[in-house]
Amino acid sequence: MVAAAAAAAAATATATATATAAALLAPGLKLCAGRARVSSPSGLPPRRVTAMASAPNSSFRPEEARYPPALELPIPRLSKFKVALCQLSVTADKSRNIAHARAAIEKAASDGAKLVVLPEIWNGPYSNDSFPEYAEDIEAGGDAAPSFSMLSEVARSLQITLVGGSIAERSGNNLYNTCCVFGSDGQLKGKHRKIHLFDIDIPGKITFKESKTLTAGQSPTVVDTDVGRIGIGICYDIRFQELAMLYAARGAHLLCYPGAFNMTTGPLHWELLQRAR
Repeated sequence: MVAAAAAAAAATATATATATAAALLAPGLKLCAGRARVSSPSGLPPRRVTAMASAPNSSFRPEEARYPPALELPIPRLSKFKVALCQLSVTADKSRNIAHARAAIEKAASDGAKLVVLPEIWNGPYSNDSFPEYAEDIEAGGDAAPSFSMLSEVARSLQITLVGGSIAERSGNNLYNTCCVFGSDGQLKGKHRKIHLFDIDIPGKITFKESKTLTAGQSPTVVDTDVGRIGIGICYDIRFQELAMLYAARGAHLLCYPGAFNMTTGPLHWELLQRAR
């Protein structure tokens, strides 16, 4: 019954799409039992209407109507490469977390990885109380952003593409959950601020609201690197397929979603959502 309903829904969607396309081609074109039927406008024989529908205006240029224009897909410098996903245990000692992350990145690179990915909020505890304390001013850099500075330096020294998981970023009066992507030259290639904040309340199990301290990002992030064009999301962003669809339309070769899912909701959908993307 479910399959039949799905098939019926698909047939209805197809018919609707066909009817829309037909209506754009000729006002007299209608859909009947899944097939196009021509009704003659005043004074015109059906044969002439059919000809009108099959011969659109020669000045029609669909490629010129596209806005924004399609992005050209860059050719990656590396067509085959190893990816390392670093799993990190986080402590309350920020300096220790930074040193631990660097060691993991260096180990991955020594094993041949050219793309290294860190997890979400790896430089401090994942809590609303900790976000302000561990936040860094990425724009200022230097001592104001020791995690950011380490990522930049290690990407340059190891000549790898580095998706730096995420850290709490301070910008003005706002805090963001931010992922920085570095090229093999150590330069910042892109910065993604988590768009979909994780607010959840499951009675008796878990209650957490990122929006209590964090501000949502406003923009999708596509980055061109040595390993290809990468679309970036953070953890809960993966629940919203429109972001992945947008990245695919923009020519992304791969999608990276650094995450730190909890053990209440995470096992229910994390692996399934990865396959769905």
